[in-house]
Amino acid sequence: MNWPGMGDPTKRKKTLKFLGMTAIIAISVGVGSSLIQGQMNLDNPLKVCINDRDTKYEISVKLELYIDKQRAEIPANIGFEDGCQRSLYTLNDDGIIYAEWTEEYPFEIGHFLWSWEFPMRDMEQSKSKIIVNGKESPHFINELLVDGYTYRAEFTSKDYDTSKDADFMPPEI
Repeated sequence: MNWPGMGDPTKRKKTLKFLGMTAIIAISVGVGSSLIQGQMNLDNPLKVCINDRDTKYEISVKLELYIDKQRAEIPANIGFEDGCQRSLYTLNDDGIIYAEWTEEYPFEIGHFLWSWEFPMRDMEQSKSKIIVNGKESPHFINELLVDGYTYRAEFTSKDYDTSKDADFMPPEI
C-alpha cells in the first residue's frame, strides 16, 4: 500500500518533516501543561500533602452513609497514602471526617467523596440526597462542611431494584 504523500521523494520528505514537527509540538504542549498544572496545584488543599504544613484551620464532622437504604461503613485511614496525609481524612471507621489546612477553606462533602474515590458515577443523583443536621440540603454534594455538624448521605445506586421496597402481599383482614 502506498500512503498519501509517500510516493514522491519530495512529498515524502515534506510529510515526514510535518509529522515530526507536529509530534514535537504535541509533546511540548503536554509537558508544558503538566508543569504548569503542577505549579498551580502546590497550594490546592485537595491535592497536596499536609505533613509538613502548619495547619491552623481544623474541623471535624460526622458523616452517616446509606447506599440503597443500607448503612455503609466509611473506612478508616482515608486520606493517608504512601506517607502522605491529605487535608481530608478519617482516622477510624466511626464516620468522623477531619479537615485541615493552613487557612480557612470551603471544604465540601463532595471533596471528601472525591478524595475517597467514592463511585458517584454509579449513583442515581436525582434519587440521592444529603441531609445536614436533620434538614435536606439544596446543595447536595456541594454542601459546605461545618465544624461539629452531622451529615447523612443517602445514595441510590443506578442498579437498585425499587420493587424490593414495595410490599405486594394482600392486606390482612
